Amino acid sequence: MFLYVIAYDIPDDRRRKKMADLLEGYGQRVQYSVFECTLSKSKFNELQKRLRKIYQSEEDSLRFYPLSGHTLTQVDIWGEPPLTKPPGSVIV
Repeated sequence: MFLYVIAYDIPDDRRRKKMADLLEGYGQRVQYSVFECTLSKSKFNELQKRLRKIYQSEEDSLRFYPLSGHTLTQVDIWGEPPLTKPPGSVIV
């Protein structure tokens, strides 16, 4: 599992709403166009596949920032909400 920060800039209101609604099913909205999502690799791939159906490359900007355990310890947050915590070790 990784914590991804996903940010977008979508000029079209309808497409932006679809993007936000989809992302809310995968993570926590931390700012208007920024989400934190704790995802397995397969869920991340699934999300990207679904986002591609909405994304318009001529107009939209969509960015994915994976955060490692080391990077998470260096995150500095001012305000709310707190950083989404990825789960600890998972035993299968």
